[in-house]
Amino acid sequence: MNILRFPEKSEWTALLKRPELNHKALEDQVQLIIDDVAANGDKAVKAYTLEFDHYDALSLEVDQEEIQAASKVVSRDLKRAIEEAHWNIQTFHKKQVHHNETIVTTAGVRCWQKSVPMSKVGLYIPGGSAPLLSTALMLGIPAKLAACREVVLCTPPDSKGKVNSSILYIAGLLGIDRVFKVGGVQAIAAMAHGTESIPPVNKIFGPGNQYVTMAKQIVARETVAIDMPAGPSELAVVADSAANPAFIASDLLSQAEHGPDSQVLLISDSGELIDRVKLELEKQLDDLPRKNIAAKALDNSKMILLKSQAEIMEMVNAYAPEHLIIVTENYADLAEQVVNAGSVFLGDYTPESAGDYASGTNHTLPTNGWAHSYSGVNMDSFYKKITFQEISKYGLTNIGDSIMTMAEAEELQAHSNAVSIRLK
Repeated sequence: MNILRFPEKSEWTALLKRPELNHKALEDQVQLIIDDVAANGDKAVKAYTLEFDHYDALSLEVDQEEIQAASKVVSRDLKRAIEEAHWNIQTFHKKQVHHNETIVTTAGVRCWQKSVPMSKVGLYIPGGSAPLLSTALMLGIPAKLAACREVVLCTPPDSKGKVNSSILYIAGLLGIDRVFKVGGVQAIAAMAHGTESIPPVNKIFGPGNQYVTMAKQIVARETVAIDMPAGPSELAVVADSAANPAFIASDLLSQAEHGPDSQVLLISDSGELIDRVKLELEKQLDDLPRKNIAAKALDNSKMILLKSQAEIMEMVNAYAPEHLIIVTENYADLAEQVVNAGSVFLGDYTPESAGDYASGTNHTLPTNGWAHSYSGVNMDSFYKKITFQEISKYGLTNIGDSIMTMAEAEELQAHSNAVSIRLK
């Protein structure tokens, strides 16, 4: 990792830049795939599955026999872990469900809001070298709690056409309606436009690499809603001299191993801590099975020494990290200063891994600075909020003059007439 000591504020924008591919070339490449799938349906999806996943698919849908068979393959220990995570995630998300309340804004005027679940949602579960079975829980549980009418799940197959058994087990456990062995841009395109096999959905959820993220952003402009831009994983750690360097190194590596385009930052006011974390990183990196992937991510990553905690929090909010760990003696005070972050982890014994799997919060979070304007996935992500109002004649008399005066000020006479005709 690059160590930067006391950078000037004028340098912050450049040094906090995320790693990325050529944006225009990426968009052009992804758009071609989306257009092909929109025009040619299953034929195009199968062709890209062969090209990218090396699987020559006869059928794209996972049948119930495969899902039932997966239950026999998943170990008892993993099933127990999944059950505990399921309980905690469900418990946290259940508390987010709001009950409708009627508000009387003035005498004779009643307003209320109704939460209506999305009819059809599509869940994208990354596979490849790290099949994210936990994401199936993070997206499937709130989708089912919201009572979405149809929940579709897409995840890439291996070269033999097999989908990760744990993902299939979770799909069966949650009662996911349909599962397809399709990944990458072609999966996003299929859920957006629909094919002969894969139904179109109203909203697409799920993280992915830069190709998947770009695909989601393109289809969001054209046909379908998305949860948020959620691309390569990232983490910022804020630490002081009292922090445990071994813990910090383990957290940095836990995100770095996601992929070579991941980014991690350590921001501290202690040069000694930075030096100690650097030594721990070297030691722990050697023991990782995904050492090569993590090492490439560390090339994109930085340790930054600043003069004060005030400067540190200013940098954190400018960066708007997907994950933020604060391990300082006054972490509760610094937590109050966070305004831009996806999910925050406080204290020595709250590793980011806890949020990834089993604490209960959702791990589908905005990346690449989108935490400036997006929240992570939550129950509201699966609802539309429809407002209603009911006004009595007395109520319209109460607010009628204000409506007519404002309408006439906007030179919209018909708006004013719609009130006056009722009050005459």
